[in-house]
Amino acid sequence: MTRTSDGASAAGEAENTPAAVETPEPDRKIIEHYIEEEEGALNRLGGLVGKAITTIAVGVSLFHIYAAYDIVPAYVLRPVHVACVLFLVFLLFPAVPSLRDRIRWWDWLLAFASLGVIVYVLMQGEEFGDRAIMPEPMDAVVGIIFIVLLLEATRRATGFIMPALAIVFILYALFGNHLGEPWTHRGYPLDRLVGHLYMTLEGIFGTTVDVSSSLIILFTIFGAVLQVSGAGKFFIDFSFAAMGGKRNSAGRAVVLSSFLLGGPSGSGVATTVTIGTVAYPLLAKAGYEKNAAGGLLAAGGLGAIISPPVLGAAAFLIAEFLKISYFDVILMATIPTLLYYLAIWTMVEVDARKTGGTSDLMVEKGTLWRLLAGYWYHFGSLVSIIAFLVLGFSPVLAVFWATMLAIGSSAIRPDTALVPRVVVGATIAVAAVLSAIGFADGNAYSLTVFIALALTAAAGLFLPQIAPVAARLAQALHDGTTGVLSVASICATAGIIVGVVTLTGLAQRFADIIIGYAQGSLLLTTIFTAAIVWIVGLAVPVTASYIMCAVIAAPALIKLGVPDFAAHMFIFYYAVLSEVSPPTALSPFAAAAITGGNPYITTLQSWKYTMPAFLVPFVFVVDPHGVGLLLHMPEGRSWVDVVEITLVVAAGIVALAFALQRWMVKRNTLLETALFWAAGLLLVFPVVLDAAIFTPLTGLQLTSDIPGFHVAWSVPFGLAFGALAVVLQRLRTA
Repeated sequence: MTRTSDGASAAGEAENTPAAVETPEPDRKIIEHYIEEEEGALNRLGGLVGKAITTIAVGVSLFHIYAAYDIVPAYVLRPVHVACVLFLVFLLFPAVPSLRDRIRWWDWLLAFASLGVIVYVLMQGEEFGDRAIMPEPMDAVVGIIFIVLLLEATRRATGFIMPALAIVFILYALFGNHLGEPWTHRGYPLDRLVGHLYMTLEGIFGTTVDVSSSLIILFTIFGAVLQVSGAGKFFIDFSFAAMGGKRNSAGRAVVLSSFLLGGPSGSGVATTVTIGTVAYPLLAKAGYEKNAAGGLLAAGGLGAIISPPVLGAAAFLIAEFLKISYFDVILMATIPTLLYYLAIWTMVEVDARKTGGTSDLMVEKGTLWRLLAGYWYHFGSLVSIIAFLVLGFSPVLAVFWATMLAIGSSAIRPDTALVPRVVVGATIAVAAVLSAIGFADGNAYSLTVFIALALTAAAGLFLPQIAPVAARLAQALHDGTTGVLSVASICATAGIIVGVVTLTGLAQRFADIIIGYAQGSLLLTTIFTAAIVWIVGLAVPVTASYIMCAVIAAPALIKLGVPDFAAHMFIFYYAVLSEVSPPTALSPFAAAAITGGNPYITTLQSWKYTMPAFLVPFVFVVDPHGVGLLLHMPEGRSWVDVVEITLVVAAGIVALAFALQRWMVKRNTLLETALFWAAGLLLVFPVVLDAAIFTPLTGLQLTSDIPGFHVAWSVPFGLAFGALAVVLQRLRTA
């Protein structure tokens, strides 16, 4: 999510839509509280200091955009990224909330100390890591100071839990040799541990910071560009117009807008708040009770974290951990995302029948075509990244050019422009000249675009009255940097955890412990892993939850034969559930603040709508054919089987939706509800039914194939139960 310069949510832009209503002031404060719970409470700074920090933030964005197309060595890029993050965190996040909106002397001291330790790292050169096993005394002292600064910055940006967990892992590395089996290891002295954590690329400056410095910040800048250029507002307006603008289509509009806005946003709370301020009045008029409306809004917000093309920050880490392309992660997320929105769509269709919402028009006729004619170019943000990836661009270059395209296309209309049209024209002209004189290579074009971007941002920073359009670009670049600070600090601190795990071999020990408790059962191991991820997710954000569980819990699943990509996607989806799980259920709590509902009842309602996020991940872990949902062919099967399992699981999700709602066309009877439950479980969870009930009682397996067919017995039984329930209800409504 992006933020404005005063620290408020960029979601406030939604207030300009015709359907918006003013949220009561007490509720708005609560909403901002939940946004700050996810992203931290930034200082609101003005005057010369505020201008200076804004300039630094814009410079940080420009540096990372430059690093996207030109080679910056890892031993330079990663420390500089962390230095920028720590410097800005100490200036923008107060030590305690009561000291907000003013920078104290100790904040300046910590900020410049952060720069000092990184300067020391950079001065050592590329060979710095060669002495990590036996660091010099000064190396150890600087390393300890750096780790303390990092933990304090993360505490300010995200709360005390993540630093506390990192400290526990540090203590484990130092004193784990005093523990009994299976937790014990040989133990490591302080200087050896510190050297491993900050002098190598296997600790703080390892995989997590690599992803944060090369991908996450670029996608955050991309999202900020879309928000400031008005793409978010357009997606909401388009969704309500496309669904007919009627009261009984309000739920459908929420589903569509959450998908369109969620893909570029990647933030659950941001999407919930942005859509909620506009959509709730229509949901209320359509007959939605406060808690049900809040649950639907939170469910739509959750979809932002699992929706291509951006997904959440953890998705970039999946690609890095698995050493696959980000495009592969997008492909794996495609079917689960479609199933997720299918479930929500089914729920809102049932809601429309239950509430009997009227068909009164709430959006003026012709609005859809006016929106398309005026703002069609915003749809480029949904396809540009994928298009560039398909063309063979690296993920970094893909988001670089997608961002440049979004900035350039924004100039089509004055009200969305981030750069003047003359700048776009001049840049194209220079690129054409370079091509004509024989300098037509990618770096020359990239440098031309970058120089135009930097000059325009400078004009927006220092001459905002003369160049108000350029000032919007500066705002977007500022928001791109400030929006990444919390996630980047989490990634850096998570490097401590990853470093300790790799140094001590904790991952394999933990895998053996989980498998031992599960007595070798894949189903029980999966349940235990889900519980661990869920519990961790109650305390820390999605990104941190995924990182920790990916390094300590995924090996247990992989050891039992689950493909590594399926194990990591399973953990990713369960980490996402922290968004709708108390006490950190930020999306439902923010939605309840908008609707005036009860936060905990709203959370329960969101669970109903987010059912696939709870259930579908089990399919691609415990079902041998389930990897088809990740667009991987099951062993010995074909793409036909991928289509088959997708359709079977989709039918099961629809049946479970009818069972949960206790309604299809009209209220279900007990028999119809039972049949829908049976159909849904047989189609989605036959492996679970086999292990828990059917095989122990009968000795037979529902998951075994029908002789002569590549179809399990569970499929015809499930379809038959579902069809019977539908027929019974249709006979009652005839």
